[in-house]
This record gives sequence, C-alpha cells and structure tokens, in this order.
Amino acid sequence: MSIFNYKQRNNIILIGIIILGCFLVIALRGLSSSILGAIVLYTIFRPMYIHLVDKKNWSKALVATLIIVISLVVIVIPFLSLSIMVINKVSSLTTANFPIQKWLASIDAFAGSHLNQPHFIANINITQKIGSYAAELFPSILGSAADIFLTLLVLYFLLYFMFTQNREFEAGLIKYAPFREQHALKFAEELRISTYSNVLGQGIISLSQGIMFAVGLKIAGVEDPIFWGVIGTFISFLPVVGVPTLAIPFGVILLLNEKTWQGVFILIYGVLFIGYIDQFLRFIINKRVANTHPLITVIGVIIGIPLFGILGLVFGPVLLSYFLLLVEIYETNRLAADRLERIQTNSEME
Repeated sequence: MSIFNYKQRNNIILIGIIILGCFLVIALRGLSSSILGAIVLYTIFRPMYIHLVDKKNWSKALVATLIIVISLVVIVIPFLSLSIMVINKVSSLTTANFPIQKWLASIDAFAGSHLNQPHFIANINITQKIGSYAAELFPSILGSAADIFLTLLVLYFLLYFMFTQNREFEAGLIKYAPFREQHALKFAEELRISTYSNVLGQGIISLSQGIMFAVGLKIAGVEDPIFWGVIGTFISFLPVVGVPTLAIPFGVILLLNEKTWQGVFILIYGVLFIGYIDQFLRFIINKRVANTHPLITVIGVIIGIPLFGILGLVFGPVLLSYFLLLVEIYETNRLAADRLERIQTNSEME
C-alpha cells in the first residue's frame, strides 16, 4: 500500500512535469524560431487550408505541401535573399567605392567649415558601428548554412503535422488550455488578429514603404536604390522610425552635394508623400484587421532582436502581443472567479 494519498501523488507528478518541462524548454531554446515561425505560418495559412480541404475536398497532405512551397517562395526565400544582400552591401561600407563614403566626406567638409569639426565622421567611426550593428542584427543569416537548414527543417516539419492533424492539434490546445473553452476560442481569435496585424499588416506597410523609397531614390539618381529600399523595408517595421525618417539624411546629403532639386524632392517625397501613404495604409489595416499599438511594436522589436536577430522585427511584437492576450484572459478568469466566490458566499449567508 502506497504511503501517499491520491492528491500527494498528483502533486509529485506535477512537480516532475514542471522539472522535465524546464529541461525541455532549455533543450529546445535553440529551436524557438522554428516553433514560433510554425505557429505564425499556421495562423496565416489556416483559412486557406480549411477552404481547400473542407470546401474543395483536397488532400490534407497535398494542401500542407502546397502551403509549405508557397511560404518558401513568397516569404522565406525572398527574406533570406534580401538579408544576404544587405550583409554583402554592409560589408563594403569600409571600401572607397561605396557611395556612402562620398556622403560622409561631404558631411566632414561641412562640419569642418561650419562647425570647426573637420574629422567629425572619422571621430565617431560610423562605418564600423554600422557594420557591427548589422552583424548583431543578422545572426541567423551570418550563421552556418546547416543552422539555417535545421531551423527551416524543424519549422516545416512542425507545420506539416500541424496542418495534416489540425483537428487533433486544435482540440488538444483547447483541452489542455488553462482556461475555459470560450476563453480558449477567444484567445485563438485574438491570436489570429494579432498575428495578422503584426505580420501581414506591418509587412504590407513596410514593403510598400521600401518599394516607394527605392523608386524615389532611383528618380533622384542615388546609387543602389534597391539596397536602400530593402533597408527602408526593414526600418519601416518600427512605426516611430520608418522611411520618412530615413529620407531626411538622404535629402540633407544630396543638398550638401549641391544636388538641390534631388535633395528637396527626397525630403518632400519621403517625409510627406510616403508618410501620408503610411498613415493611409495603417488606417485601412486598422479597419480591416486590427492595428497593433506602436508601443507594442517598438518594445517588441527591442525584445525580439537580441533573441531572434532580424526575425525579431516580426517575432518580438508577436510574442509581446501573445503575452498581453494571456494577461487579459487571466484577468477575465480572475474576475469571473471572484464573482462566483461572492455569489457562493452570499448564497451561504442566506
């Protein structure tokens, strides 16, 4: 006969689950990008999967494979290609033929004649700082090809089975969720809206700003407009910064190089026109889906970049939004439990 009663045995099992769970979390921390990426892609492509499988009666395995191919072609491969392009360009910041050297020389000349600081740029080592920051921003891309391959392999392995066994997967989430079923369904809906806002909404805004910025730079005759358009796309994930802020130094540098109409054009086009388009797109996305508060985006990026590198631009705000959703549901459950306790207390008193 056991010396422990049922409740004690259950508590011991719970402690074992927590300890083993902590070991699993530590062991899988290197695959956090894969796990979070699978969740994000599942949330984005779930409506398409449901439509093709339930409405069109397509094979589950076929649709899951199709989604994997589409996400690779539309999202992963372009993102990796653009990131590698940025790294290659940033690595040439210290070479004499890169146009930024001419711009920095113009700023040095202006600072020397007007501010009595002839070596202003040289003193702050801006090129070295940009290079080191880029190296920190793109750790997953600068890593070995084997690491990237493993991350994508695990991501798509998880995504495939999440789709092909979606009913069991979602039923398990509802069953083991630490809140009531209606709250679990609400969390799933809010999670979908939050993912769409952070990933699709912000992605559309950033891509649009990057393309328009590249077009404007091309018109103004700036070298490497596509590269700077890509930089603008990444920067536009920060709502406080964005392309309008990036356009200001470009306009000033063009004016310092005595390219008056080009400098004025970039300032007006970047700050006013692209700034207006940014607000217009945010209004549309807020009306159609939801709009993530700028504070969530900024704080999420600050949290996400040290954890995920460049992917933190997306994963950081998503994680913070998920956390706030859980806090909201916890508060709802707590208030409901307090109301139930008061009702029971009042009934007992009567």
